[in-house]
Amino acid sequence: MIAGYTPDEPIAAIATALVPSALGIIRTSGAGALHLVGKLFSRPAALLSARPSSLVYGWICSPSGEHVDEVLLGVFCAPKSFTGEDMVEIYCHGGTAVVLKIYQLLLQTGFREAKRGEFTFRAFVNGKTDLTRAEAVHEIIDSKTDEARSHAADRLSGRLYQELALIKKRLVHTLAALEAEIEYPEDEETIADAFDASELILVQEELSRMCASWTSEKLYQDGARVILCGKTNAGKSSLFNTLLKEERAIVSDIHGTTRDWLECGVSFGGLPARLFDTAGLRETEDIIERKGVERTESLAGAADLMLYVIDSHIGITDDDRRFLLAFAAEYPALPILLVYNKNDAVSDIPAVYEINGHSFPFVSVSAKLGTGIDTLTAEVRKLLGACNETVREHPGLGSRRQRRAAGEALDSISHALQIAQDHSLPLDAVVQDIEDALDFLGEITGAVTPDDILDTVFSQFCLGK
Repeated sequence: MIAGYTPDEPIAAIATALVPSALGIIRTSGAGALHLVGKLFSRPAALLSARPSSLVYGWICSPSGEHVDEVLLGVFCAPKSFTGEDMVEIYCHGGTAVVLKIYQLLLQTGFREAKRGEFTFRAFVNGKTDLTRAEAVHEIIDSKTDEARSHAADRLSGRLYQELALIKKRLVHTLAALEAEIEYPEDEETIADAFDASELILVQEELSRMCASWTSEKLYQDGARVILCGKTNAGKSSLFNTLLKEERAIVSDIHGTTRDWLECGVSFGGLPARLFDTAGLRETEDIIERKGVERTESLAGAADLMLYVIDSHIGITDDDRRFLLAFAAEYPALPILLVYNKNDAVSDIPAVYEINGHSFPFVSVSAKLGTGIDTLTAEVRKLLGACNETVREHPGLGSRRQRRAAGEALDSISHALQIAQDHSLPLDAVVQDIEDALDFLGEITGAVTPDDILDTVFSQFCLGK
């Protein structure tokens, strides 16, 4: 059992933000939760006789009989509750004083302060959820865009768990056939004669696709860092404001207006990102502006994508080419998208621009008119590796922990297929690899999980979850 989590012990936590609001929610769970809350409730008999999954109206009162607040109690009885235990949720007015007062009374009555993620942990240990769905709860809370929320909800619905269950079923079927061959061999057949690798090949393909999904899923969870670069007066700040849909950056025809970088959260078609507007790239004697240019170059090294903005009235200059080639040489893994701004003035823009053997994808926009932004958004998503499908056939992995375990399972299956081609090796070697793969898949869902992994997963949750 991981530190601080004691099964059945009654726990309580404030589940809503501790700020003035219309409503506040305080959650309780554990053995005797109904009786303990009943000590503070104006109608204890009604609470104790309430039907499961029902609401009871009344007052929370102090031990001295003082009326604290008018409330509704949500009653959930084991095992049909989120945690699998008896639960009472208190819905009160959302003033910080009243929420804290009720919470303090609960602690004085016999409840313990819940640890981070302890409600979800109890749901896990009581078989109400698995680790993929538990982690999806945390993802939904942290989601920055509706698309990110949708990806997490996909896992919360159990689709990832179901797909893993099908993979495990294939492995168990293959394992049973192998063990039967080992126990009851008809003759001295080799692996080539006795082993059907078709199921393992399907598993290898499914695990490969699942592992590849993490690149996209990680972007939806963490967000991308996108930097706007380009010469002074190319329209970077105008594009920054257009993408944000608000006037955040000062726009001026004066060169060097932006001397330091600005950043803000933005969505590229549902893909969350931090967008950076930077100082224009040019040679300057101004010390402050030069510092801004140096910061621009430093930010580029930590970015996931550079949008290099070009003034279409001027076109690509020799300075632009030098900057682009220098960045491409210093940061070869950094995707660079050329953005031809003020495109109301030109037409016939190429899709790719070649500079000394380097190919740069090219889009045309007008930050002033807002044209071409959809094309820019699609290209950004493409370059960052985000999935453009609105309906996904398969669920993706939801955490680095899941990606590591899936990768280990894939390695085990790939190794099993390799040794299956070696006729001199016994079937036992393939059996060991399949058993290892099953253990790694068990780590993803929580069927096989050390306490330190559980501690890492649930300690990231907020209080009340």
